[in-house]
Amino acid sequence: MTYYAHSVEGAPENEWEPLEAHLRRVAEGDGASFPGAAGFAEAFDCREWGRLLGLWHDLGKYAPEFQRYLKQTAQSKHDDLHRLELRGSVNHALAGALHAVEQSPQGGRLFAYCISGHHAGLPNTVAADGEHERSGLQKRLKHPFPESEEALRHAPQALLDFPIPPPPALDLNSQDPRQMAFQVAFLTRMLFSCLVDADFLATERFTQPDRAHRRPDVAPRMMELRDRADAYIDRLTQEAFRKNPQSAVNHHRAAVVQACHEAAKQAPGFFSLTVPTGGGKTLSSLAFALRHAEHHGLRRLVIGIPFTSIIEQNASAYRKALADSSGQIVLEHHSNLDSPREGDETERSRLAAENWEAPVVVTTNVQLFESLFARRTSRCRKLHRLAYSVIVLDEAQALPANLLAPTLRALQELVTNYGCTVVLCTATQPALEKRSEFPIGIEEPRPILAPADRDGIFAALKRVEIDQVGSRKDEELAEELSGQDQVLCIVNTRRHAKELFTALCEHVGDTETSTRNDVATSKVGSCLHLSANMCPRHRSAVLRLIRRRLATGRPCRVVSTQLVEAGVDVDFPVVYRAMAGLDAIAQAAGRCNREGRLDGLGRVVVFEPDESERNLPHFIRQPIQDAREVLPDHPDPLSPEAQHGYFAVHYWKRGRDDGSGWDHPPGSSPGDPGVLECFDRRGEHLQFRQAADRYRLIADDQQAILIPYSGRGRKLLESLQKMPDPPGRDFDRKLQRLVVTVHARIANELLRNQILWPPEETHGRLALSNPGAYDRRLGLRTETEGWAPETLQV
Repeated sequence: MTYYAHSVEGAPENEWEPLEAHLRRVAEGDGASFPGAAGFAEAFDCREWGRLLGLWHDLGKYAPEFQRYLKQTAQSKHDDLHRLELRGSVNHALAGALHAVEQSPQGGRLFAYCISGHHAGLPNTVAADGEHERSGLQKRLKHPFPESEEALRHAPQALLDFPIPPPPALDLNSQDPRQMAFQVAFLTRMLFSCLVDADFLATERFTQPDRAHRRPDVAPRMMELRDRADAYIDRLTQEAFRKNPQSAVNHHRAAVVQACHEAAKQAPGFFSLTVPTGGGKTLSSLAFALRHAEHHGLRRLVIGIPFTSIIEQNASAYRKALADSSGQIVLEHHSNLDSPREGDETERSRLAAENWEAPVVVTTNVQLFESLFARRTSRCRKLHRLAYSVIVLDEAQALPANLLAPTLRALQELVTNYGCTVVLCTATQPALEKRSEFPIGIEEPRPILAPADRDGIFAALKRVEIDQVGSRKDEELAEELSGQDQVLCIVNTRRHAKELFTALCEHVGDTETSTRNDVATSKVGSCLHLSANMCPRHRSAVLRLIRRRLATGRPCRVVSTQLVEAGVDVDFPVVYRAMAGLDAIAQAAGRCNREGRLDGLGRVVVFEPDESERNLPHFIRQPIQDAREVLPDHPDPLSPEAQHGYFAVHYWKRGRDDGSGWDHPPGSSPGDPGVLECFDRRGEHLQFRQAADRYRLIADDQQAILIPYSGRGRKLLESLQKMPDPPGRDFDRKLQRLVVTVHARIANELLRNQILWPPEETHGRLALSNPGAYDRRLGLRTETEGWAPETLQV
């Protein structure tokens, strides 16, 4: 009897994929461009473990019952077979797990987690409260499905006889059982990543060869990328000095780049790069990372950014620096269009998931860190690509305090056992270093800038003065803002931005004089708005308009949420900032007199907004409270003393005596277990599902809505609706800049009011159908009354 791994819809059996061929392809690949699970795991000295995972992962398909299922579904889409697997109608994932444990009760357990979860996700050791008892791996192994044992009787002996090799030589903390358990869980997740990525790529090669052929075979070497970046930065530097030879900003930016070049030769590990806003941190960190990677043979750069709103700008800057005209060097990976929620994955969605197969990856902190604790196949498949990478964390102080303990432990593990270098980039007081007040911090990260040089740059680049003015109502704010020709006002919520913008427009009599589709070419008034209710393409158009107005001296009054603070290159003479954490105030100050062109100092006005704090989310409310605690003793929020005092309250004193305040999942109550408590007893008790559920940087109740912004957006939505099958990864990349993310409650209300297309018409995605719901200045309108179905004027 011939056993098969995959059928071909409508084709005879002799065109199906033989099972043994699939197992060997997953295990060993088919060349340099696809080295299989063995090649992926070789990056962290686990080549033979990866190879055996590949050979054993589908042993369950030798069961006659599975082969009958395969024939029954041969006339259906591959998605259907995957759904059968998830529902438990046919299980092929347990046989290999059983065999691994029989071969080695200890090492085999790691194999068992990976193999049993290679479709449905990494399981818990024991079922959690509310779960079916068979969802835990321990119960499954004790009471296996009959077809799993049957499959092992039919599997070729040549595949079964391999012994499990010795464990890899990792630096495990045997003195701390819980930390050792975390390390074992981390290794399991990395091995799982190698397996599922190899499985998906091998399956893609058979079921979707056209897509497989579109993957780039050869990426530029780090030396070539380093040379491109150096040449680009040199051109920018020379041009800046030609325009302004005496500029202190230019001299200090050049000094930062030189410091990055010199530090790059140091051994891999933790580094810190603390540069004031406007000091050239984005390109300097790129210069360090490329030179460091080339010098030490590291494989890729991964840049984590705290806000989706600025990822497009940073990715664009990296593409320019690296001359990435083909789009194959810099991968821009958002979270918004990640694969469906738990239980909704299909074979197609898993194949379409990003695996970071690029030399430079620009992604969000949400995508990066939640993936490090994920259990789903689509979220985990990229993790093995992190081994021997340079990870640059932009605005590292923006990590949420309540999950710092698991976050920093994961970073430490990447550095200790997976050959990574981590660069902590900040524009304020370094916040994550270990100290007596912060025992979970990073042990002595090496500063790329010497402390004396860093302090000198901060003093030399002082470009603003802070004016704290107390409470301001929106009408008062609107009057003050209208009295400035060029001013930026940053507030804490989308609602407040909308209300203040409306009041400002009414105060200055700002009305539009054009209904052209593209806001960037429309003749609008002097008032402009930025918020996450606008899709990224819309925001980019507004930012271009803002920069043109600022450069030509035309009136420009902008009301924005905090999305404008991190990395957005705008330069206003006056900035207003609603009360926030001191790090946010420092970021706002970075948008004021950024290039030092004013004769004197720029003015940053910090005010208490006329907004009820009871309705603010905790991640906004808590930093405000911490800032108020510090400011009475430190009237200048930008001083090193004020920043130190702020982080002493916001980060370092946040934990209780036992440190559990740094491991306090969103929505949990005091005393509830944290993420790290999911791993215990030296690796004998690993609750992968619970850890993934607990580690959430943002709430799960967020939904992405596609906006048909401009002619391009409308064409993409129309093509989505016409597609016979769900789109793949390449199409989703095109959609990333047309997304607005809202609370699930709002999305459901819009859906009920027929403001969105029914998901079945857009392959499960939510997309705007009523043009009246998108305002060309404010973006998506979330109130659901009074919308006329008019032409979408964006």
